[in-house]
Parts: sequence; C-alpha cells; structure tokens
Amino acid sequence: MVLEHYISDLLYRYNCVVVPGFGAFLSQLRSATINKSTNSFYPPSKTLSFNEQLTSNDGLLIAHMAEIEKSSYEDMLQIVTEEVEVWKKELHQGERLYFENIGELKFNAQGKIQFQPSFQVNHLTSSFGLSSFVSTPVTREALKKEVVALEEKVPFIITPEQKRESSSTIRPYLKYAAVILLAFSTGLTGYRFFNETINNQQLVVEKAQEEVSKSIQEATFFDTTPLELPTLNLKVLTKTPKQDIHHVVAGAFRFKKNADRKIRQLKRKGFDAATYFGTNDHGLHMVTYSSHSDANEALRILRQIKRTHSRDAWLKSVR
Repeated sequence: MVLEHYISDLLYRYNCVVVPGFGAFLSQLRSATINKSTNSFYPPSKTLSFNEQLTSNDGLLIAHMAEIEKSSYEDMLQIVTEEVEVWKKELHQGERLYFENIGELKFNAQGKIQFQPSFQVNHLTSSFGLSSFVSTPVTREALKKEVVALEEKVPFIITPEQKRESSSTIRPYLKYAAVILLAFSTGLTGYRFFNETINNQQLVVEKAQEEVSKSIQEATFFDTTPLELPTLNLKVLTKTPKQDIHHVVAGAFRFKKNADRKIRQLKRKGFDAATYFGTNDHGLHMVTYSSHSDANEALRILRQIKRTHSRDAWLKSVR
C-alpha cells in the first residue's frame, strides 16, 4: 500500500492532511507568477509545506483510506501506524523519504524534519490543464533622436527665403531616385533576357524529346525480335518474431536515487525480484516488481499486487 498516493489525493480537496503520529502536509494558494530573468510564466497553484507538530489524528486520512480499500477504520489505522514507524526508522538512519507528487523529507543538522516540496503536480483543481511556459521577450525598436529631430524641422510651407535651402536638400533625393530608376530598368531588361533564355532552352528540350520519341517508334516498328528476359532467383528470408517481455512496473521517478530507494523498500517487503528497468521516453527512472515472458502470468501477478500492495502498479510490454 502506497500511503503517499492517498495523501496526494486529499491535497486536491483539503488544505491540511494529517498523518497520525508523524505530521501534517499543508497547502497554501499561490497566485500566478512571472520570472523576469528567465521569461517563465507559472499558473496559480498550491504550495506544499510540512509541520511535524501536528500529529493528532483528525480521522480524515484514515476514513478516506478505509473507504477506498473497503476495509474497517481500525485496520487502516493499524496499517498507517506501522508505515509511520518504518518512515521514522529510515529518517533516523539518515535516509531520505521521497513521496511521489508531494516532496522529500529528511533530518537537518538540528534533528528537525526538513521538507522539500515537489513541483511536478499542481494540486489546485482550478488550474487543471495549465502548465508553465517560457515566452520569447518582446523587443521594440526605438526611433533615434536624430530622426525625430529631423522630422520636426521639415517645413510645411516653402517660402522664397527657403527656396535655395530646399533645392539643395532635394538634390540628393533626386540622385537616389535616378539610381533606383536605373536599377529598375536594368532589372526589367535582365528579366526579359532571362525569360527569352528559358524559352529557348525549353524549345531545345522539346525538340530533343521529339527526336527520341521518333527513334523509339522506328525501333519498335522495324525490330520484331522478342526480347529475352533474364531469370531472377529470389531467396525469401523469414524472420522469427521476438517474444514480448511483460514487466510489472512499481513506479517512475525523476531522480535515480529515488528509484534505488524504492527498490530497497520493495525488497524489504518481500519483492525480491524488484529491479531497476531503465528510463522511459520522458526520462523517468522506472522500477519493476518482476518481469515475465508469459502474459497471463504477468497479469496474474499484477492483479495480486494491485489487490495487496499498490493499486497504482501497471504493466509494460517490451519486444
């Protein structure tokens, strides 16, 4: 039974989930944020924290587990108590506790529990479907001060006193216009020459195609000797299909050390075949209970694990 999955489910609906005898996981609303240094945008979410002082049983977690597992309240309380003792023992041994979709717990130098929340899952239901993204910064081109100053000095009425100044100002623009006109006329001439060249090449190609077609027709008409086709011997190779291997997966983790810790936990609980599978397409480290070549045997093991240990186990088939 994976206790942290029930805690994560309740954090979607409640702001405080108490694990009796261990502590409470708290959530607080955080507004949408923008990281200006990285141009990253983050949707509204819940930030998680841990308080080891809140250990009194409020009944929320135990009742939720009893309802899901179809078991009694007393049996679920006993299971949680035993699991909490295992957690405390691992913390005192210097190990870290990683709760999927919640965060990581460890002892600091003062002997207090330190909590590092996980940001893989947003427990705020109103932000469902929203994810963080990075946007390219918008750059705006500013006008130069010299251009603005020049536009302000352009006269709207040309007076006789400004005639000489205006004519001297217009002359450079006339030179630019002449250059542009010359380039345009040269471009038209070049374009016309290019079109004529293309047309001539097309005529030559069409003429050559006519000669080839004529030669083919003559050869077909006068040469009535049947062609002898070579005999081809084809050798067909058959490939034996590879057999599928079915893996009963316990979970996928972002960090390799958390996958190794999961393997140790499973072996302590009697799953001696638990092993590291590798990374999936998303770069997550996968841990398996066992692997089977028989699909029926793999399904039987999967159903047994879902019933007695973890309802989140699943099957992965690889050829």
